[in-house]
Amino acid sequence: MPKIEVVERILSANDQLAAENRVRLDAAGVVAINIMASPGAGKTSLILQTIEALRGRLRVGVIEGDIASSVDADKVAQAGVPVVQINTGGQCHLDAPMVARGLDALPLADMDVVFVENVGNLVCPSGFQLGQRWDVVVNSVPEGDDKPLKYPGIFTEADVVLINKIDLQPYLDYDEAAFRQAVRALNADAPIFSMSCKTGTGLAEWTDWVVAVVEKGQDV
Repeated sequence: MPKIEVVERILSANDQLAAENRVRLDAAGVVAINIMASPGAGKTSLILQTIEALRGRLRVGVIEGDIASSVDADKVAQAGVPVVQINTGGQCHLDAPMVARGLDALPLADMDVVFVENVGNLVCPSGFQLGQRWDVVVNSVPEGDDKPLKYPGIFTEADVVLINKIDLQPYLDYDEAAFRQAVRALNADAPIFSMSCKTGTGLAEWTDWVVAVVEKGQDV
């Protein structure tokens, strides 16, 4: 029982700071979008392609979360947008205090949307609020179509689900209809977009959604 109480206190403190992050973002007119996926699903590629597609439409900032290194943040910096690297030192997810420090380093007055690339896995990230308005889960074709069955929590909480690397479907045993059915059994409302960051197929549908939610600043 004491262990449960300790966990509850930790989560409560995190949620309180996440709420403060959200107030700060709302006051600055910035929408935070939390990107979650397995390693290699294409989170960074998604962010890079989205940055290019949104040039002239939205001002973008990025918080990059990794256990170690600045490889992804370096790629984003080369795209010419403000980016902050957060290394968790072994922790399998970002949390609200980490994101608060990231927000301190970003020029929020000069941006409309912040993409938060969470640490790559399908378990821990969904359990910690960051101050984000939206949660996005990326599933890539090479991972297989059974991920909603194996990791139901993250797909249940998702506001948007992206199927990435659809250019590989002809070469792999991936049943998109089965994947969509599994998501819908858990989550009746989240839009599901099929896309390829490699070819650009389906990217416009995703970026139009981003523009719509940022412009409205609320659910669509």
